[in-house]
Amino acid sequence: MSGLRERWRLKAMRAIQERALDLFDERGFGAVTIEEIAAAAEVSPSSVYRIFGTKEGIVVTDVEFDSMSPEALESILDPGDPVGSLLQAVRAYESPSKGRSGPDDAGEGPQAERSPWRRVRYFFAEPSVRMAVCATLDRAGQRIAPLIAATGEVNETQARVIANALAFGYFAALEQWYLDGANRPIADYVEDGMRPLRSIWSAPHPSSEHEHPA
Repeated sequence: MSGLRERWRLKAMRAIQERALDLFDERGFGAVTIEEIAAAAEVSPSSVYRIFGTKEGIVVTDVEFDSMSPEALESILDPGDPVGSLLQAVRAYESPSKGRSGPDDAGEGPQAERSPWRRVRYFFAEPSVRMAVCATLDRAGQRIAPLIAATGEVNETQARVIANALAFGYFAALEQWYLDGANRPIADYVEDGMRPLRSIWSAPHPSSEHEHPA
């Protein structure tokens, strides 16, 4: 039963998000209310508030990542090459063959119209959404840092810095993609922008006795 409830919740989240984006694209982010989004998604306003909290939350929520268990996150993040793992995930999201929707979602429109990247322009066009994105990136860094620290290659402080560099570096790559007109794959920007960070994992890590200044 819990599995069925989870499937229903994820389906409801996607439906609310897509209907909200339809309205934002048509009328502008500021002109749309939670009540109108709820009506378009055929749910109650209280359901929208319960699931997303705010209108900004509808835009910034990554349904797949935010619903991912620690075990599932660990399965896709290679702590030995977190940049490579991130790049692989981005390419999978952008792939036309990426199966984001299940059989129950058939007939909801072209895959491109359900792309997770549809949300991205609001990250940079709406200041309140940008602030909400930064909060989600901070939470993402908190989830990633323990996985990196668990390798024993770096200490907790270094793991936290690395995790935030990944999360906010990814955001910087997204912004450059947006500013350049969104004409090339996002993965190209992530790969190029993260190249300096990737060199960290090819360099020897200092031993613990040299990690703290005298």
